[in-house]
Amino acid sequence: MKRRSMNARLRVAYATLFAALVVLACFAILNGSVRITPAQFVGILDGTERGAVAEIVLGLRLPRLVMSLLIGIMLAMSGTISQAVFHNPLADPYIIGVSAGAAAGAALAFLFKLPDFYYGIFGFVTALSTSLLVFRISGRRGQTDTASLLITGIAIAAFFAAFTSFAMYAAGEDSYRVMVWMMGYLGYATWPRIAILSVPLLLSAVYFIYRRHDIDALLLGDAEAFSLGLSPGRLKRRLLIIVCCITAFSVAFCGMIGFVGLIIPHAARLCIGNIHGRLLPFAAFFGGVFLLFADTVARTALAPIETPVGIVTAFFGAPFFLFLAARKECH
Repeated sequence: MKRRSMNARLRVAYATLFAALVVLACFAILNGSVRITPAQFVGILDGTERGAVAEIVLGLRLPRLVMSLLIGIMLAMSGTISQAVFHNPLADPYIIGVSAGAAAGAALAFLFKLPDFYYGIFGFVTALSTSLLVFRISGRRGQTDTASLLITGIAIAAFFAAFTSFAMYAAGEDSYRVMVWMMGYLGYATWPRIAILSVPLLLSAVYFIYRRHDIDALLLGDAEAFSLGLSPGRLKRRLLIIVCCITAFSVAFCGMIGFVGLIIPHAARLCIGNIHGRLLPFAAFFGGVFLLFADTVARTALAPIETPVGIVTAFFGAPFFLFLAARKECH
């Protein structure tokens, strides 16, 4: 009876998310600095509408819509795995220095007076390098202690944050371009970038789903996981390396978008529980829809002025944490 109730609850949750996705997708495609009528959109689909309107939809809005879904999926999966590995509801993909390393890379590209395109490239390289450095320093005899990993990540993140602050202070008013990138921006979406981003997303999703039962075992504690035949330290290391890689990809393509990896796993658990075979796919779908919602608000609320999407996610993320705190107090 309990399992049947959970399956019904899961179907309702998926149906609700799918309906939200359809509504958001239609609104995002039709609205912006240039409004597209439903008749024009139908004309684009059947090939009778061409020119600037078709280019706006097919070359700008549709790639951006898909990119927001992919980035939201990656960040939500990363947050779900991070919270399981650290046994910490406040863990997110940026907890071990990924964001600080990416910001430092973008600041470095800015100091070299490189075009904006290189912010993402430098951000990816430094984010990934920072993660590997953290693992190297915190590792002991081939094992990684999560407490040491967290402390090392915070220390290195503080160093890179200081470097980034100094670089932006030295740049003065010209630092605006880096600041916008650091707040998250999905406007660089193109179909070739989406194709590239799909590869790490699919590979990581397959691995996480394959190890879903092992991730559940980690929630029982290292001793219990070891008694079930797992190597907890090695599994955590592999999971976090993959988390860092896909987070570095998302940072490289869209800048730093906070709160998705923090709030979406919490919201998903409230809906369907903590079994990762169900939680991971649902949280991924939820993350994609949420980021599409946030980007649509960022793009249309003050059109033609665009708000960085990271501001919108933070705007919704902070009240959600207050709700969690109040809910915990009530219990």
